Amino acid sequence: MARNPERRTALVDAAIEVLAREGARGLTFRAVDAQAGVPVGTASNYFTSRDDLFTQAGRRIHVRMTPDPTQVGETMRAAPSRELVTELMRWLVRRMTAERTGYLAMLELRLEATRRPALQAELNRAVRAAFEESVRFHLDAGLPGDADTVLVLYLAMTGVLLEHFTLPDVLSDTELDRLVETVVTRIVPPSGPR
Repeated sequence: MARNPERRTALVDAAIEVLAREGARGLTFRAVDAQAGVPVGTASNYFTSRDDLFTQAGRRIHVRMTPDPTQVGETMRAAPSRELVTELMRWLVRRMTAERTGYLAMLELRLEATRRPALQAELNRAVRAAFEESVRFHLDAGLPGDADTVLVLYLAMTGVLLEHFTLPDVLSDTELDRLVETVVTRIVPPSGPR
């Protein structure tokens, strides 16, 4: 197995591009090699199987979709409020829109996980850890609501993003922005103790 970490990352990023563009069926070693611009056979030197490639893509996707801590710090300078949660959710939609390829690849990976136990285990681990971190972040920041608030908000925003990426003509950008505000207003209490 080849051990160049930069090349491995480039190959996994290429796999994410292929997933977003061609879906899980199009994710082959040859397609990854072509996307990465490397000689045929390179990806097969870095990944033991397609399952391994899917699992590595599942790990990497969360790194690509994690917000920049500096930007998080700047956003969190505002006082904890429902309005701040609304801004955070709008920022989430903007980030995911900017990382459209990653989000589409994540949708492909989630579907593929129903058929690949190793990928499902990796996504369960990564998504659970990210969710638990979101709950800790929300509570530690003193944002309104409790762990159940974060769970319902997570599920609602997942649905909003799924709609936005798979059927983009259903909601205009203006409607999407209003929908995010409506979701937060209906789920997050206005203020007070958690």
